Amino acid sequence: MKPTLLILAAGMGSRYGGLKQLDKLGPHGETIMDYSVRDAIASGFDEVVFVIRRNMEQDFKEAIMSKYEKLVKVSYVFQELDTLPAPYKVNPERTKPYGTAHAILAAKDAIKTPFAVINADDFYGKDAFATLAKFFGNLTPADNDKFAMVGYQLAKTLSANGSVSRGVCQIDSDHNLVNITEMTKIARAEGVIRNSNEDGTTTDLAEETIVSMNFWGFTPKFFDHLENLFCQFLEKNNDNPKSEFQIPTVVNYFLNSGTVSIKVLVSSAEWFGVTYKEDRPIVVERLKNII
Repeated sequence: MKPTLLILAAGMGSRYGGLKQLDKLGPHGETIMDYSVRDAIASGFDEVVFVIRRNMEQDFKEAIMSKYEKLVKVSYVFQELDTLPAPYKVNPERTKPYGTAHAILAAKDAIKTPFAVINADDFYGKDAFATLAKFFGNLTPADNDKFAMVGYQLAKTLSANGSVSRGVCQIDSDHNLVNITEMTKIARAEGVIRNSNEDGTTTDLAEETIVSMNFWGFTPKFFDHLENLFCQFLEKNNDNPKSEFQIPTVVNYFLNSGTVSIKVLVSSAEWFGVTYKEDRPIVVERLKNII
């Protein structure tokens, strides 16, 4: 059974200032998603599912879907405010969907095989897809609760144009993920990588620290875990219109409960992406060099 690629493309790119998922960054007008899809196909993935917003549908059909339909089975699902399990209703003060884990849940009925989850606007590298495909290939039918994450060294994921958010990983001696801490203001200052914490303190981080760039590998069993946890989240947080149901929070819950294991995979691939507008020329040059 070949794996599926799930691409999270519903974010509006507020820091970037537009729909960066559709930005033509490659030397022949390619988007970063174009490279991800082709690298996935080359690694044995045979289906791609996009998570988008309904108001992006026409742009997606014209700019993205038409390019892939002859290459691979492709479909899309919507992440909207009202994408909620019954009997929950949207808080009228909420203006944005509930986060990355909510986006994955939106694809519950569209995916039936082991699947990778990636961001639409991140370049992960061909070897990362091949590494995860190999992990999937070694799973047995009894391995429903064995998941994976492709990790990257922190120093190679920074932006020179501002702070970044990263999931900082704690890993045991067998390369299993123990814990993931979301740090939202990581930058290099005076030669040191540090996070500015909400309480005014700072946390220094080693260059080789492994971080999550939202490249995950799950089995369909993940959806059952996710839906149950989302209902618990809504019970506790739906009165807060800014609460978010994010992947690191979900992953930590599963790890702490002992219900799953998550292997941290090592790849020779290097990540890069566009967080700020000023990052764009750097990404354009790197893609030109790769091609």
